[in-house]
Amino acid sequence: MKSDKSYFGGKVRTRVCGLCFKDDKILLVKHNMDGQYFYSPPGGAVEFGESMHSALAREFKEETNLEIEIGKQLFISEHLKPPLHAIEIFFKINKWAGKLITGTDPEIDRDNFILDVDFYSYKAIKRIANKNLHHILHNCNNPRALLAFSGFISPPLN
Repeated sequence: MKSDKSYFGGKVRTRVCGLCFKDDKILLVKHNMDGQYFYSPPGGAVEFGESMHSALAREFKEETNLEIEIGKQLFISEHLKPPLHAIEIFFKINKWAGKLITGTDPEIDRDNFILDVDFYSYKAIKRIANKNLHHILHNCNNPRALLAFSGFISPPLN
């Protein structure tokens, strides 16, 4: 079986991600990337011929079981940690409905790629090491402050 990094790596991927809130908590997906945990907002790759909105709705359904209403495009970010390289377009999620369930990723041929989905408070996020968090969460003292981000959000230099 291919490793997650070899499956996703070696190419630039276009991803869409959604910022979804419940009160002052943000929805995050806990991934198991080859034994390393990584927390990020729900989202995934845009497939050839698929619109960004369709891709985001599909990814939310696969990962969280939620139906979403997509709001405005907020910012663009880049995930660049070779062999992984992704351009990520973030959207505000205006509304969501359904029962939150830990889903799957059909691209990955194993059951434990997505370990959990849940709404995280600022305090809970701060207990997670930065190396295990999407970089947009590193210096955020209030998850809702992400809604004010715009333009290109640069990842930290390694």
